Amino acid sequence: MRITGEIRVPGDKSISHRAFMLGALAQGATVVRGALESLDVRSTRRALETLGARIEKAGDAWRVIGGGLCEPAAVIDAGNSGTTARLLSGICAGIEGVTAMTGDHSLVMRPMARVIQPLQKMGASFLARRDRFLPMAIRGGGLSGITWDIDVSSAQVKSALLLAGLKAQGVTTVSEPSLSRDHTERMLPYFGAQIERDGTTVRVRGPQSLSAREVQVPGDPSSAAFPAVWAAASKGSEILLRDICLNPTRTGYIAVLRRMGARISIENIRELSGEPVGDIFVTGGELEAATIEGGEIPTLIDEIPVLAVAACFAQGTTVIRDASELRVKETDRISALVQGLAALGAQVEEMPDGLIINGPLRLRAGSVRTFSDHRIAMAFSILAKIADIAVDIDDTECVDISFPGFFQIMEGSR
Repeated sequence: MRITGEIRVPGDKSISHRAFMLGALAQGATVVRGALESLDVRSTRRALETLGARIEKAGDAWRVIGGGLCEPAAVIDAGNSGTTARLLSGICAGIEGVTAMTGDHSLVMRPMARVIQPLQKMGASFLARRDRFLPMAIRGGGLSGITWDIDVSSAQVKSALLLAGLKAQGVTTVSEPSLSRDHTERMLPYFGAQIERDGTTVRVRGPQSLSAREVQVPGDPSSAAFPAVWAAASKGSEILLRDICLNPTRTGYIAVLRRMGARISIENIRELSGEPVGDIFVTGGELEAATIEGGEIPTLIDEIPVLAVAACFAQGTTVIRDASELRVKETDRISALVQGLAALGAQVEEMPDGLIINGPLRLRAGSVRTFSDHRIAMAFSILAKIADIAVDIDDTECVDISFPGFFQIMEGSR
């Protein structure tokens, strides 16, 4: 089944989170336009309100009155959002007093140790379930800068330390083996912070204050990946994706699809609130298998489920490795993909850090479990469209975590 037309996907989730957080830290009134209206971003807004920020809808935008975050009287509920929990841990580490934080049934099973350990070294105290899971309590204040080497690249860990570093005495230096999403590093200077970047190392000298700004949130490239793969793998398809964030730490999937033979052009490139933005045009055709590994993994970690779908329609054997982080997302995405693809007749092999897919495949109708993971649900929906088969997806509501209106938008583009 082909896809044609023009699509505007919702605002970028990562940038939306950070716009509200930095707005809450900044002095004055920050205006956020185009923010993603999803469950995860709602969790961030509510958490910031619990910490004392005033956030209100103003027409088609949000207004954030910040600069006065303080010890909360209520428990912060991060919902299903790992970004909320981990980045706010850095913010709360810099707030005098005690903050209690929890999450839903999925989030309380996702490890927090990679954030807890460096924040403890900076001077914050943590009391966490089994020392590494939510619920947890954070006693903040009195932070000192540290030098921290992240073993596996993580934008969430890096961002938590930089946000804590804004309130710490001295220099906080964070290094990672390969560059992960750098939205925080781009947005901090936009809000007036002084930081230093040197390859995969970033430094911030604290304490620093931020100044309110107006932020325009571009379209989410992770959301754009789903119709992009549908078009790339379907002959006769032509799709234009408008106003998409083209941050190079987020567009690894475009490079992979091009390597697989997809015809993709990018037009109308410009900068918006510190981020590169443009339009993506995808034309359908035949795909070839690819190997996805190493330093490119952090630039496409959230797109691996839909890239695995693309591999089912590509000629040859696609290998995805070095992606063990997928094991600790909303669900174990490697296991969920292997189970779902196998149930539909795919030739797939599970590895500790990835999977191997032999294509092209003649898939059959069937049922798949999402384990309440939004990206798993959307990936199998796209597979059903490309293969033109009936796939029963057990939980479709979970897509609201990142892409409200996903099914309606996809149906409207046929």
